[in-house]
Amino acid sequence: MELGIKIKRLRLRNNLTQEELADRCELTKGYISQLENELTSPSIATLEDILIALGTTPAEFFSDEKDEKIVFTEAEFIEKIADGHKIEWLVPNAQKNEMEPIRVTIEPHTTLEEDVPHEGDEFGYVLKGSVWLHNGKAAYSVKKGEAFYFASNKVHRLENRTAEKAVVLWVASPPTF
Repeated sequence: MELGIKIKRLRLRNNLTQEELADRCELTKGYISQLENELTSPSIATLEDILIALGTTPAEFFSDEKDEKIVFTEAEFIEKIADGHKIEWLVPNAQKNEMEPIRVTIEPHTTLEEDVPHEGDEFGYVLKGSVWLHNGKAAYSVKKGEAFYFASNKVHRLENRTAEKAVVLWVASPPTF
């Protein structure tokens, strides 16, 4: 295991200089430099002091978990094109998360399939155009710059009644798309 590289990564993540970390642990800047360059190894007590100063625990430090992916590029989006609409999953594998965001593009004069009642909540924000949100027996007009939020306990769907494309950022919690 490359202790020094992990220590350096944590130090930089915490916006600390080698000197600041050394001061917090009552060590020298030179010692921190040697650690980060894999030229020396710390005692268990010294490593514990360093980890406390870096805001982590030995269990977290030594876990093999990879850093959680936080930023997703358009190249990573998953796209499904169907009759009159396109769905883009903005966070791959979001079904393992608490929320699942998608971007829905709805062609003019198109209605999406009904979504049956299920557990959770849904949120939408109209990025372009306007849509009709059908929720149970009610229907709501939602225009660009407006948002909607509802419990998913009724049949619901979106409809584009206009002659221009509509684009909606839609988030379900828990994931259902």
